[in-house]
Amino acid sequence: MSSLLINEFVAKWSNSDTILDSFLWSAESWPDLERVEAVHILLETLNTRSSEENRNELSAKIRALIWERCTPLLMQISENALHKSEPGAKMLHSLCRLLSSCLALLRDSREVEKLALMTLSVFQSFEQHDGTQTKGQFDMEVAVEVLAVLLPLLSGDLDLLVKLTSCILSAVKVLSDDALVSKILVRVLFTLLHCVDDRSRGDILQRTWQDLCVYHEREKNALVTARTLLCLTAVSDYLFPPSLEKSFPTDLTNGLPDPRWSQSFWAIIQSGLIHRDNVARKRALYLLKKCVALTEIENTELGSSASPDGEIYFFRWIPSKSQVLQTFWQDYVLVMETLEENQIHVVRPVLNRINALIETTAIKENDAALVHPSWLLCVYQRMFHSENKAVMREGVYHLLELQLLRSPAFAINFSQFIVGPFMDVLSESSLYQRTANQMIGECPDVGLKLQAFLVNFFGSLPQESKGPVLLQMIQRLGSRHWCAVPLLFLSQALASLPACPLLGPQGLQALREVLRCTMITHQVLLRGAAQCFLLHSALCLTDVESVTLEEVFNFLVHFRPEESLCRGTALWDEVCEWFVKNEHTFRLAIGGKSDTGTPQERELASTATDVGSLQTYTRHRLHAFLTVPASAEQTGRLPDSGEAELLALAVLLWADVEEKRGGEEGRGGQGSTQQALARLLLAWLEVLQRLSTNLYLPLCKSDKSLQLLLHLLQVRRTRTATQTNTEDAVSGAVRGLVLSVVEPVQNFIARRLSGELQEVCDVERAALYLAVLRELLQEFGGVPWYHGNMQQSFLPALCASSLRMLTEPAEQVPSVCGQVQRAVAMAVLSLLCEVASSEASNGGLSLAAPSHHFSLPLAPLRHHFSLPQHLNQALLKPTATASDAAPDDAPLLRDWGRVAARFIRDQWSCLGFLQRAAGPQGPRVEGQREGQGEGEAPGPLVVLQAAVEALSLLPSDLVLPVLDCMALLLPQMVLREESQCVEAASLSWRVVQGLSGNAHDFWPALQAFVRLAFHRAVLELTQDQAPTLTSTIQQIVCELMELSEVRSGVFNILISHCCHTWLPSDPGSDAGDSEHFSSALSHLDILTKACLHGPVFRRDQRLIQEVQMYVEQLGDQCAANVAISSDNRDEQFPRVCVLAFLSHLQPTNHMHRQLMEELVLRLIEKDRGIAQAKARYYSNSLQHRTRNRVWQSLLLLLPKLRREFVVDTLLGYACEAGFSSNQASVKYLIEWSLLLMLHNNPTHMQRFWDCFSGDQEKTKTSICTFLSVLVHMDVLLPRLEDKAGQWRRALEVCLQWCFSHNFSVRLYALLALKRVWGLEGVRAEARGAVGGSDPLGGLATVIQACLAQAETAQNTGNAMRNWSRIQEHFFFSVFHPLKDYSVETIFYTFPRLSDLADDEWIPLWKFEKMATFSVDLSLPVRNPGADLGQMQPGDWIQQDRGELEQEERWAEVQKKITAWRLSFQEQEPHLAAQQRALRLGKLTSALLVVASLIDKPTNLGGLCRTCEIFGASGLVYVNVCVCVWLCRTCEIFAASGLVYVNVCVCVCVCVCVCAGLCRTCEIFGASGLVYVNVCVCVCVCVCVCVQGCAAPVRSSGPVG
Repeated sequence: MSSLLINEFVAKWSNSDTILDSFLWSAESWPDLERVEAVHILLETLNTRSSEENRNELSAKIRALIWERCTPLLMQISENALHKSEPGAKMLHSLCRLLSSCLALLRDSREVEKLALMTLSVFQSFEQHDGTQTKGQFDMEVAVEVLAVLLPLLSGDLDLLVKLTSCILSAVKVLSDDALVSKILVRVLFTLLHCVDDRSRGDILQRTWQDLCVYHEREKNALVTARTLLCLTAVSDYLFPPSLEKSFPTDLTNGLPDPRWSQSFWAIIQSGLIHRDNVARKRALYLLKKCVALTEIENTELGSSASPDGEIYFFRWIPSKSQVLQTFWQDYVLVMETLEENQIHVVRPVLNRINALIETTAIKENDAALVHPSWLLCVYQRMFHSENKAVMREGVYHLLELQLLRSPAFAINFSQFIVGPFMDVLSESSLYQRTANQMIGECPDVGLKLQAFLVNFFGSLPQESKGPVLLQMIQRLGSRHWCAVPLLFLSQALASLPACPLLGPQGLQALREVLRCTMITHQVLLRGAAQCFLLHSALCLTDVESVTLEEVFNFLVHFRPEESLCRGTALWDEVCEWFVKNEHTFRLAIGGKSDTGTPQERELASTATDVGSLQTYTRHRLHAFLTVPASAEQTGRLPDSGEAELLALAVLLWADVEEKRGGEEGRGGQGSTQQALARLLLAWLEVLQRLSTNLYLPLCKSDKSLQLLLHLLQVRRTRTATQTNTEDAVSGAVRGLVLSVVEPVQNFIARRLSGELQEVCDVERAALYLAVLRELLQEFGGVPWYHGNMQQSFLPALCASSLRMLTEPAEQVPSVCGQVQRAVAMAVLSLLCEVASSEASNGGLSLAAPSHHFSLPLAPLRHHFSLPQHLNQALLKPTATASDAAPDDAPLLRDWGRVAARFIRDQWSCLGFLQRAAGPQGPRVEGQREGQGEGEAPGPLVVLQAAVEALSLLPSDLVLPVLDCMALLLPQMVLREESQCVEAASLSWRVVQGLSGNAHDFWPALQAFVRLAFHRAVLELTQDQAPTLTSTIQQIVCELMELSEVRSGVFNILISHCCHTWLPSDPGSDAGDSEHFSSALSHLDILTKACLHGPVFRRDQRLIQEVQMYVEQLGDQCAANVAISSDNRDEQFPRVCVLAFLSHLQPTNHMHRQLMEELVLRLIEKDRGIAQAKARYYSNSLQHRTRNRVWQSLLLLLPKLRREFVVDTLLGYACEAGFSSNQASVKYLIEWSLLLMLHNNPTHMQRFWDCFSGDQEKTKTSICTFLSVLVHMDVLLPRLEDKAGQWRRALEVCLQWCFSHNFSVRLYALLALKRVWGLEGVRAEARGAVGGSDPLGGLATVIQACLAQAETAQNTGNAMRNWSRIQEHFFFSVFHPLKDYSVETIFYTFPRLSDLADDEWIPLWKFEKMATFSVDLSLPVRNPGADLGQMQPGDWIQQDRGELEQEERWAEVQKKITAWRLSFQEQEPHLAAQQRALRLGKLTSALLVVASLIDKPTNLGGLCRTCEIFGASGLVYVNVCVCVWLCRTCEIFAASGLVYVNVCVCVCVCVCVCAGLCRTCEIFGASGLVYVNVCVCVCVCVCVCVQGCAAPVRSSGPVG
């Protein structure tokens, strides 16, 4: 019902009670929305018309309406959440309006207070129950709406309002719904502040501000910061009124707080500026701009003195520096606003403003910074948190080059930022991508900048701060996960610091945590390199006077000898030099005061009070190491090998230090070194000497002695492993000492292995004994007397003892003793077979040289393993009983499965040895009997079936011996048991795939599998002989190639194996060349894939590969390159390997020739498929690289191909490929191929001329390929018969294409015309052929005119620049198709000069390193001339890269408005276009933008900004008033300087048409423009083309 009807109704009906009753609804029903609205209108009408007497009469009904109808409905809405739907929300708002009308009519404060307390209880219970709603109360949203209508009636009760404010703030802190929080602030807090008087408002704001400060100080996290900023933003208009004059610290009149004087306020702002939520950042920036604006208006001193706690204020304002500060904050706001953008092209122009911020930050006023440095840190941290990695990288680069950090004051202020947020951003691996101007293998730009930055930063720190800051930085490296690449370059940067005593025991402990935790999962080469850098850093930065030798060696032992700290490397020598320099300056240990630790540690501490030298420390360490308590048990676990490893390191370091010191003093040599070592190790040597005779020697002591022996041999031998056939004095001395005790050691080991090991823990002890035995056999196998003793007695006796234990009758109830003895015996046999194996190339491991080869008695071994039950014989799990094992051993049985698996693994090691000892056997044919006589090894089929079973039994990391054995068996069964071979190959491949995540076991298993599945006998199979097996192998090849796409090095193993199989490089293998080579024709897919191999890896994968190449480029300077045996996993290796294979093929060999031709056809088909594909491909994409590799391979094979094949197949396809859309590198290779083929086959020149006879419209720019060939006509003419005729034909073709409409085609044609015309010899020959007259029949004048036009007429603009560049291009200036025909040019020079990605450049040393690469006279490896290699990459095509000549301050900056400060009139609306363009640093433009059809405000705002960027002089719009208004709402800065031209709607379309015609006439030099209405035309042309139209305008008369 409308209000008009209700008014009429009330005016004619005097009884208000009756009227109200007629409008009300039943208390039990749900009313319609219209009825509630009608009651609301009725009450408002009664409120205006009723007298006081009538109000009193209605009071009872109004109270009943409030409590019997409105309140129950509100409760029902709350309980059923009806307000979340649109009808319910409308009903809620209507009820609240009705409630407001009731209270206005009632005028009873008691009812208002009662309702207020009712809603207030909702907030209180919400706070008490941690954000949960209490039943029987209003919902929070309902309470907010009710409270919003009550607040205007509560303005006089200050106590209630203060209580309400506290409840509101508590709800804001607890609520999780941001939308509801915003609603509370807008509906309640805004209304509250608006309704109260000034003094009450000030009191409420003061309480609100204090509560927010306490809230943020108590809980400093992201959520609290966001909520605090939300509240401050909501009341900002009251806290920072721009027109209010304030004094310090609070205005006495109204008591409003001034947060600008609070350090907490600015801390909140800074926390908001670096918040991860963009809304919180915008709120913080909004508050900052309001504060700065208010401060500028007041221009009073703020924060000039120190704060009450003595700190410098975050925000200062000094009136005398107001201009500087105003500029600073304008720039600061601009930078922070721009950093909200994600596009780097928007962000980069304002980065130069950061330099201005830095300069202002460096200004000091009253011995304090004018601007607190923390504001600058907010800028950097915001850049570090940017979603765009490019912005983050720019921020890191900017900080790394920050010169301000060279100031000690700023360095100390920035120190916590450096070790905190800056270290966090440095952990981002993408920062370390090399820049575009860097080559693969160079140190990334960030790595170089980081080194210089740390040197400057630590050089600027005060001396007392350097150590703590460095310690914090190292602790940061160990406190979070770091990827390998960032940690490597940070370690390198630390290693670049100058030597200074900064690190103490805590520093070494922090470095240990980095070594032990952070880098444990990193790639081995990068981990080793990082270890080298960290050790160098520790040597340079450790304060030796504050650390003990014990702490130093506890640190050094974490540097693994197989990764970094390796004898013979520069790093080892550096450590020795460090000990020589600082040996007697270490802090002495304080002993005898600790009751904790092991007995050895307490013994060392009690005797090490005078440890100051390396020798004394080593002696005491050895004494403590060998000291074993008398109560030590004879059984138990093996001692920790860490102590032995540390002691071995100390012994060898001491020996090398003494050797170095003796060399400097003129003494030394192996004899003196051995004597000194014998004196030092006397106690240990005595223990080893008594091992086999002293039965009461504690087992722990013998174990420790053998552990030390093992580590001494391993670490000592490392140097000789890296230096061929050399042995230093220390190594020889250790060898001599060990040789003197080798017999008792071996006798002790033989006795222990022959039945004394009976506990589960003895399995680990047996592994120690076998490791020592392996080292001794390898080390002393060449000593004659030792070799004789081992061969005659030791090895046979040990073998017989092991076989005896294995052949003993099985126990009915397996015991620990019996099963452990069997496990140990099988492990011994496995080691003996490994030692005796001499065929390392077939999978065995030959530890001894052939001259001192060990042999085993084969008969007993064959007899034992001939029984079928000994194949995959299981090791039963024993029952742990009181008689068999101690209770403590029972938990060890949980690892019994691993022991049983090793037992089966050792069986297969022995079986593999027996198979190799039997010699190679050819494939068995169908029907051949499977023989297994007495004493013979089991037949191949039985063993192969057992091997397949073993693959399913063993863990994946223990299958290597099984795969090695299968590699010997499978070739024998391929023709007889195809199904069994298929199962073996498939299961083996699945096992290898399962190991892909375990790098340690994956690569040996993959090599064994390749030997198994791609054995020569398998490769020679045809489809008819074994169809299932050949298809299975083909499927495995496809899957292996897919795996190689994501894992580097996989395809390297396959292609190197296949190439060696098909073309062996062994001497004397030529006799069977055809037999070996025949299978290559059946596997052309492998060769084709190898020619095209080179996947495009992800950026993170490429980063790892490039950083590994950088580490390898360091050479011996980085000890990791010496210590780590790097496998060849270079992704270019497959291509180099197959190219080396192809270089050996001989055209005279029929099979070689057939393979080359089939390979060429496959490569052509691959190229044709990519060229004809509809999908576009881009530069350096995989398709581009593949086509480039195709033509590189074709160029390599070209000299070896038959002439007929080249003419019939390759020449035609080259002409066809020339017409496709080719990238530059592919285009050059096709042109080169055409030149070589035409040079070798001159009689087929007509096929080349036919390429020019096509339709010009269809050929487009592809004809440039053939014009480029004509540029090198001087190479082709000497081989042609009719030189004059061919020369004239070339000139005619060039001249024809000089008139092409395409600019590029004309340019190529002019260049070809110039080169062909410049052939003086042929020109003279042609002139002589026609008797001295013009051989061209008058065309000579045209040609000369064209060339003159190209040289002189095009002397300005892009045309002349392009003409010069194309002549200087390498393909037309230096390159010679015949003289530069080499491997270097094809695979390195051409890719480099044609802008191909540098990972496609194959350097020459890779071909030269490949020993099998054949040097062919027709295709040399190195390019004979050096001119082409000295050329630099460059493209002749004009690039639109103009220099921006403008003031940097206004360069491409898009500035936003401050709405509450700036009005349109303040922005110089009448500023002339020329002046405005000058201020913006832009050229004065006559551009007029016509926006007559634009009506959306957002589009108009964008047009305004576009006009500003391009310096437009005006904007044409239908209604200039509307345009100005709309632009002001979108972009005031852009709209302020534009001139608006108002035109009528009917003319708007004509404006655009006339503008285009005018400009077209001017460009083409038209003599005039005829238009219907010359007035309109001239008017529009003046608007659109201010410079004036060059064409006169004529009217054709008016048209009605």
